[in-house]
Amino acid sequence: MEPPDVQTEHSENDTGSFGLSLFDDPSTRALSRVGVVDVGSNSVRMVVFDGAARSPAYFYNEKIMCALGAGVSETGQLSPSGRKRALAAMIRFKHLADGMGLSELTVVATAAVRDASDGPAFCADVLRDTGLKIWVIDGKEEARLSAQGVLLGWPGAYGLICDIGGSSMELAEISEGRVGKRVTSNLGPLKLQSIKGGYKGRKAHIKATITNLVEQMGAQRDRLFLVGGSWRAIARIDMHRRGYPLHVLHEYRMTPAHVSRTAKYIEEANIDELRSACGISSARMALVPLAAMVLKQLVKAFKPTDIAISSYGIREGLLYEQMPQRLRDRDPLIEASRFAEAKDARMPGFGKSLYDFVLPLFKSAPDARKRLIKAACLLHDVSWRAHPDYRAEVCFDNATRANLGGLNHSERIYLGLALLHRYSNSHEGTRFAELYTLTDDKTQLEAEVLGKAMRFGAMLWMEKGADRATFKWFPKKQLLELRLTPDALPLYGEVAEVRLQSLANSLNAELSVKIRKD
Repeated sequence: MEPPDVQTEHSENDTGSFGLSLFDDPSTRALSRVGVVDVGSNSVRMVVFDGAARSPAYFYNEKIMCALGAGVSETGQLSPSGRKRALAAMIRFKHLADGMGLSELTVVATAAVRDASDGPAFCADVLRDTGLKIWVIDGKEEARLSAQGVLLGWPGAYGLICDIGGSSMELAEISEGRVGKRVTSNLGPLKLQSIKGGYKGRKAHIKATITNLVEQMGAQRDRLFLVGGSWRAIARIDMHRRGYPLHVLHEYRMTPAHVSRTAKYIEEANIDELRSACGISSARMALVPLAAMVLKQLVKAFKPTDIAISSYGIREGLLYEQMPQRLRDRDPLIEASRFAEAKDARMPGFGKSLYDFVLPLFKSAPDARKRLIKAACLLHDVSWRAHPDYRAEVCFDNATRANLGGLNHSERIYLGLALLHRYSNSHEGTRFAELYTLTDDKTQLEAEVLGKAMRFGAMLWMEKGADRATFKWFPKKQLLELRLTPDALPLYGEVAEVRLQSLANSLNAELSVKIRKD
């Protein structure tokens, strides 16, 4: 078996894979709409990104399971039926792009098209019928783009990226915001189907290949990030096995023990019943047992501290690589929150004033918590159009299930609880009770305090930048002091007083209200 190729990071002056920019002008990136099509061995997917460039929203997302790479190992050619479906998908996507007014639709193809002898002919057919040029990238470039997709979602992430497709599996290391060594291998489930010797033959092949990968990559015992549909399917099954309450795949965490148990669970399960219970397509489920064998050996060989699922991969990597460093350095959570405030809040810009107002209650909080507080203040009013009876629940739902980068699951619950308490005095008796278990009691109380502080603070301002009130918090004395300017007194009415008292009760504090003389 030949060793996989290894390549290091591109230079700062690299113009990118395709010699073009996905955005016309860096200054207008936040308003750009960009379409990307990924032609993979299993599926052809079109994604249209819209909104804040650093934390893009999925304006449109469609996947068609084509199995383009089925049988490539045996015949050397693309699947005839898969090729027909993939071409039809590309024609459809081109019409959709035209209807959306996209000026550019970037199309990349990976292992199946690059390995098949009729790959160039397929690309020619697509060009003839749609006018779209397919950029066929090699395994090392695929690894790089996938790793950059992870960096888009996890600022400052470090560890090992593993991207599995139908016909290949790529590894890349990331550290300090950069992509390091990369390797590519043939451990895609579609190719594993053709390995002779049944279960034992496949197991031996997987072990030998991963041993080779370890030799090429060296020790990688930090976090393992998993990219690709087969990994996401395994994560869904792990959630099902564990009874995990939050069905958000991005940032879902597994331990090596979870992987081992779930791999065994898959081996022993009725595949059809498991597929139905977990909402996985038949085409994907057929590949899951093979992918589980690979993952089990991968974890055993590299011994990561933990495992995280990334919904961001090659398509997001295409965006990330085109960003200037000043944009990459921004926090995706804060950028997404700012964008939402600007688009949906009744008073855009007020979130900063609210943050300054509530911050004295959290002056000893670490920076990781303060960024969540900032995000909550920016998002505190974006759901105001929801029916008042359901506004608190809508806020919680949006925060916990939104397409937000830079948030683990416990942080999602913290943010959701804070926004729920922005509109509700209590979080008891809601349909989200099982989700609260993803945080501890202390964290829940802190989120409650934040929400009630925002709920009160929103009553004292009707314009941004006004300095009408300040908090003083004395935790040792358990004293909460509110200082008001004289012109704020008319705003401090009966309802405001009740909300302030509720905040003091959550802090278990005495309350003092003073009039500022300045």
